[in-house]
Amino acid sequence: MAAFADTKPHYELLDGLRGVAALMVVCFHLFEAFATSHLDQRINHGYLAVDFFFILSGFVIGYAYDDRWGRLTAWQFLKRRLIRLHPMVVMGAVIGAAVFYFQDCPVWDVSRVSVGALLAATLLGALLIPATPGSEIRGLGEMYPLNGPSWSLFFEYIGNVLYALVIRRLGTGALAALVVGAGCALAVHAVAGPLGDVCVGYSLTGMEFTGGSLRLLFSFSTGLLLFRLFRPARIRGAFWLCSLAVVALLAVPRIGGARHLWMNGLYDTLCIVLLFPAIVYLGASGRSTDKYTTALCKFLGEISYPLYMVHYPFIYLYYGWVKTHGLTFRESLPGAAGVVVGSIALAWICLKLYDVPVRRYLTARFLKPNTGRTAMPQGAKGAL
Repeated sequence: MAAFADTKPHYELLDGLRGVAALMVVCFHLFEAFATSHLDQRINHGYLAVDFFFILSGFVIGYAYDDRWGRLTAWQFLKRRLIRLHPMVVMGAVIGAAVFYFQDCPVWDVSRVSVGALLAATLLGALLIPATPGSEIRGLGEMYPLNGPSWSLFFEYIGNVLYALVIRRLGTGALAALVVGAGCALAVHAVAGPLGDVCVGYSLTGMEFTGGSLRLLFSFSTGLLLFRLFRPARIRGAFWLCSLAVVALLAVPRIGGARHLWMNGLYDTLCIVLLFPAIVYLGASGRSTDKYTTALCKFLGEISYPLYMVHYPFIYLYYGWVKTHGLTFRESLPGAAGVVVGSIALAWICLKLYDVPVRRYLTARFLKPNTGRTAMPQGAKGAL
């Protein structure tokens, strides 16, 4: 839903694909309760959805803002991005705090955490200030112990600042060089690194922060380059083909096992460097030809970001329940279904009753009426 009067018409199929990826993230996180490591995680590559989101972000931000500079300052751009993203950052922290004391389990002891420490963590999370390893309240080393996925918003903000100050100024050749350099570094990290994957970024430790930075720098820059080079093709059934591809790529089992970590790192690299940009290209080229697909893409696009930001506190609850009672997935299936359905419902409620009204208020309060205005077709809609 558009908070800005000058929002451009948007790519409805990309909105839908973002929602599909968000649903896969929820499913991936559910199976964390039954994994001993990345090696036996079911829906194994769900963490790659973050790289897909970063590519989408670069593409869409390039589309929305590349032609506005000169009428739009860096500070005005950053205010718009804060208004678009930060209300749900705050909501995720508040929900995480509200259910924190119900998440006790053998893996972490929340009863030892004082109310004062919880309130401090809530404030840090709401301001998107990361906790340092050893000081966060859950004890897992997360930047955001109340709502783990906020780490990717931390890097998204870094990407927005880099775009406003540096990357937008790069010509196509220089941007391509950045993409190639970052891609090589990311490939080395994935293939030759100690993990054999790119499931990193959630902590401020050296390897985690470096890996998260490479994921952001390559994927965001790739999305921007893809937009600048984009020439649409005629693709029939693009949404369904691309959705199937996203689900399949994120659900692939671990490759190579513990003895051949490089094989899984190579798979991650191929997905991020080749397959995800291709999916974004196909999704941007396609058009919805029936009202049902259009309605589905609209719904998935609208709930994608709220869903991503509200589901994880309930994953902590589910995880604690499973670990406390030693449940199998089959035994916990009603709870898993409740997390999925409940998170979707909560995302929709937050969107309608909180996110959209707050963004409209902040837009009216802090943005000048014609900031960065770009001509639009009459009646066009957008969600940036």
